[in-house]
Amino acid sequence: MSTTLRRIRAAYDRVEAVDRPEIWIALRPREEAEAEARAIDERVAAGARLPLAGRLFAVKGNIDAAGLPTTAGCPAYAYEPAEDAPAVAGLRAAGALLLGTTNLDQFATGLVGTRSPYGAVRNAWDPARISGGSSSGSAVAVALGVVDLALGTDTAGSGRVPAAFNGIVGLKPTRGLVPTTGVVPACASLDCVTVFARTLAEAEQALAHMVTGPLPALPGRAPGPWRIAVPPRAQLGELDEGWGEAYEAAARRLAAAGAELRPLDLTPFTEAAAMLYEGAFVAERYTAVGAFVDKATAEGGTGLDPTVAAIIRAARDIPAHRLFADQDRLAALRTRALTELADADALLLPTAPGHPTLAEVAADPLGANARLGRFTNSTNLFDLAAVAAPAGEVNGLPFGVMLVGPAHTDERLTRIAALLQPETRLAVVGAHLTGQPLNPQLLAVGARLDVTTTTAPLYRLHALRTSPPKPGLEHVGEGGAAVEAEVWRLPAEGLGRLLSTLPRPMALGSVHLSDGSQVPGFLCEPGALTDAEDITSHGSWRSYLSQLQR
Repeated sequence: MSTTLRRIRAAYDRVEAVDRPEIWIALRPREEAEAEARAIDERVAAGARLPLAGRLFAVKGNIDAAGLPTTAGCPAYAYEPAEDAPAVAGLRAAGALLLGTTNLDQFATGLVGTRSPYGAVRNAWDPARISGGSSSGSAVAVALGVVDLALGTDTAGSGRVPAAFNGIVGLKPTRGLVPTTGVVPACASLDCVTVFARTLAEAEQALAHMVTGPLPALPGRAPGPWRIAVPPRAQLGELDEGWGEAYEAAARRLAAAGAELRPLDLTPFTEAAAMLYEGAFVAERYTAVGAFVDKATAEGGTGLDPTVAAIIRAARDIPAHRLFADQDRLAALRTRALTELADADALLLPTAPGHPTLAEVAADPLGANARLGRFTNSTNLFDLAAVAAPAGEVNGLPFGVMLVGPAHTDERLTRIAALLQPETRLAVVGAHLTGQPLNPQLLAVGARLDVTTTTAPLYRLHALRTSPPKPGLEHVGEGGAAVEAEVWRLPAEGLGRLLSTLPRPMALGSVHLSDGSQVPGFLCEPGALTDAEDITSHGSWRSYLSQLQR
């Protein structure tokens, strides 16, 4: 069975197995999705370049996806979009297959994932706890393995808090990097389209297909190790039990990986965070959907979440002079914040201060929500980029941290975040070498080249009759020779993904290197070497290929 068709069938089976109907607002009919999967596989077989073929994605219910209603979490608001939002179109053009639209805090107003007439979205790890919002369904669909990628939006943290609570990656790009056309606005001047994935590499790959136009040049930096700003523990405020220690452990891991930790005054960030809902900026939510909420309220309020409706209606009467005063105050706070960040590549923070239960949010919906935005609310107000990444567990639940940096440092932040992920090493000698046909498989899982070296003199190298051409490395002991090898560092999870697609006769084994160390590497099953040419005398796969081209 072809790749995409196999994946879509597994997804529908997974939907039934996890039994989380609250994740979805609209699932595509299975027959329709399978027909599209067959078409994608046929295009790949015909030679089409579709880098995301075989990947499934879901879309938050306030983002337009042609063929599915856009509801923004409110059935009475629903409309049928004429075309995909640019972010959706970009993923589809790259071969990704859309499974459906996901639940959210209504009108993207909230960080809890419970403010929806479609039901509260329960956490992927502990159903008694919240999933985080507003991009709740998207995050849980990824965390439970139903889809590979999902789109969310982030105004105050909606693309980061759910990532942290469900143990996945959330990329909140620089504002404007991904178009917000086709997105029902929360606060139009602050909104961002975000992406969830289980690994940084997958999230980055997806984001690359969502961006329209050339990427801005990466801001320059002084040479040296990564410089990470870390505020004093006391400035973080009250955290859940064990979260402060987990945060400090994440900082130590960055230091152990070579980063330089620097102090930072968090005050301008937390003061600005409080302004997002307590100040006049919330008035923009009324601009977006206030007229609809007023009309729906007058007609009985059917389908409106009462907490969301109250927030939006209250924003109607904020005077204009207050907005101008808040803009002046925000500008001063932003200047202070950027000054604090001036000599750092990133600011490290817990993504949220704690993870409440559904019952705790029900008992205090406004207070619980306000607490969750302590570290995330200021990011878009200050026009910063951010990456939320897993950083271990506390009491059996995911703990996540956030790296925040100036606009257009998106790539830099993901490179730093990668230092937090468990890593392994992998030795390659053939088609996975730099510049060779299968090297993109390594890059797709976040691998980076560590060193070019040679094996111990214990191996023979053979040219296999495969497509694409590749060698087979055989451990022979006595009578062997040294063979050129590259050693790559990659996330441990990424190695698992590589192995799941590794074709026979290749196999994973232990490769002895010239320095006496041993690392995992690709070897060859002996039975495949019977008719294979011994090319050990060339010393490397590259030398052999070069000789063939003469």
